[in-house]
Amino acid sequence: MTPAPDRATPAEPRTDGYADLRGYAAIGDGRTVALIARDGRIDWLPVPSLDSRPLFAAVLDAEAGGHFALQPAEAFTATREYVDGTNVLRTRFTTRSGVAVVTDALVTGIAGRLPWMQLVRRIDGVDGEVAMSWIVAPGNVLGDHEVTRFDTGSVPLIRAGDTNITLTGSRVGRLDPVHPGNGPATDWGPDFRGAFATSPGSRHVLCLAGTEAEPIRAPDPAIADGSVDRTVEGWQAWSEAFTWDGPWAEQVHRSTLALKLLLYSPSGAIAAAATTSLPESLDGGKNWDYRYAWVRDLAYSVDAFLRFGLREEPHAAVSWVLKALKENTSDGIAVFLSLAGEPTDGVRREQASGWRGIGPVVSGNQAGGQLQLGVYADLISIMRAYTADGNLLDGTSSDLLVRLADEACVRWKRKDSGMWELPEERHYVSSKMGCWQALDAACSLHDMGYVLPPAGTRERWEKNKRLIRRWIDKHGWDERRGTYVMSKGGRALDASVLLHTVSGYDRGERMSRTIDALREELGRGPLIYRYSGMEREEGTFLACAFWTASALACVGRVDEATALMDELVTVPNDVGIMAEMVDEGSGAFLGNLPQALSHLALVQAASVIRELS
Repeated sequence: MTPAPDRATPAEPRTDGYADLRGYAAIGDGRTVALIARDGRIDWLPVPSLDSRPLFAAVLDAEAGGHFALQPAEAFTATREYVDGTNVLRTRFTTRSGVAVVTDALVTGIAGRLPWMQLVRRIDGVDGEVAMSWIVAPGNVLGDHEVTRFDTGSVPLIRAGDTNITLTGSRVGRLDPVHPGNGPATDWGPDFRGAFATSPGSRHVLCLAGTEAEPIRAPDPAIADGSVDRTVEGWQAWSEAFTWDGPWAEQVHRSTLALKLLLYSPSGAIAAAATTSLPESLDGGKNWDYRYAWVRDLAYSVDAFLRFGLREEPHAAVSWVLKALKENTSDGIAVFLSLAGEPTDGVRREQASGWRGIGPVVSGNQAGGQLQLGVYADLISIMRAYTADGNLLDGTSSDLLVRLADEACVRWKRKDSGMWELPEERHYVSSKMGCWQALDAACSLHDMGYVLPPAGTRERWEKNKRLIRRWIDKHGWDERRGTYVMSKGGRALDASVLLHTVSGYDRGERMSRTIDALREELGRGPLIYRYSGMEREEGTFLACAFWTASALACVGRVDEATALMDELVTVPNDVGIMAEMVDEGSGAFLGNLPQALSHLALVQAASVIRELS
């Protein structure tokens, strides 16, 4: 595995116009997320919301996807870091002639989140003179919209379908504004472009604003400049409320900030990742859209936020998921929903070529109609943690949880698609463990007085817990090999069973032996594949590696857990961002990013190891 590059590493050259996935930093405003490469180019930005069709998607199509480039006009090196305690990125460009610093922020307003999206790029001269060039070139490869430019006087406007964007700029403190240039149209539509030079103490601002099916306000560059400082202060105030006195503090804090990027503040939903269709395999064919709210990821996120003493995020997320499930759960429980809390409408293949030509590029996700039994555990267990933190349930939420626990009593006997959303339904062992966990949590909620089912219900839940354990003992444990298996009648191994050390299902010898079997068959150094056979299809799965550390601690092997964690916290990139997977040979990132499950697993592992040390 290649270690994460040092912060002082210069910008890497692009391959056929594509940056390495490991090279991206992320910024956000609670509504959308932008990905910024080491060379300062923004290659991903849905406008105005995360689930909008992105006008800037060069990460999926270098030629026609659209980007916002800002960099020196001569050869340069670049180093970068987040402003301490924030998701505001600062990149330092060094050339032979001087030094300039770019601060990138998706900014907030005086009263909080702006009604529109607003990206501000502040350029400060530090030393010498640096000639800077920029281009804002929207694309249309994710959608069939036509990109049209309108000249409205002093402020140009670009419209693509229902999306409107406008760009303003100035040199702060001077009366010589940096007007968007009248550059030639690109092959895929109009663009804005321009150039300027920095000098010691100079400051320039570029401000991009966007709306969808709404009027748009052209930002005042001077006000936009001040909004960067206000946004930094807002992030830092949030970070001050974050409490962590354990090991790996820098990585835990950064992962929690990455999770905060994925919290969609208009509804309280938490997206699984900020992107779509970044490949899990270099051979293609395993590209998915993760800009949806999985119940599983939301539950793990609420658990993480609760661990750090945060109150608003857990409440928003819990309220969103309960409301959404009450409205959309007529038969079973939804695996995931849109960020607005609505059922999804299938998968649409887009015309983009894919990162480095690896397709397909899709909008939508095909797992929406699956039965995944583990979702019962995700929801009911997080409600146990939520109430234990001092929150109270309303009557309709209590009724919903009772109904879902009753469903788990019936459905655990069925085949399902498992945590990995597989097309072939089987009796997956980790799914059965999840149903046990759901019923265990339901019993706890009953005992604490938060759910009030009819007489005899708790006894039925306990009876089914015993039946599930008996089933797993018979069908899920391979005594000869000394391991839990992936499914009834199979020999394949599955790392998702490691989650059920933390759940409390098994913290004994059987799980300890399973950890050893998994690491022997699926492990590659500190990393590990999801389940048997995946080494031929995709990269190692980062969350599973952190689950291994958690599991080691839960079975009493804390020293091993700590040593593994020390290795794993070097996997994030130079600014602490993680994708879904890592290629075992090169250390390259694979899959969508920032990936909630990867960051959640890091946070959980650190918490479990601290608690059990």
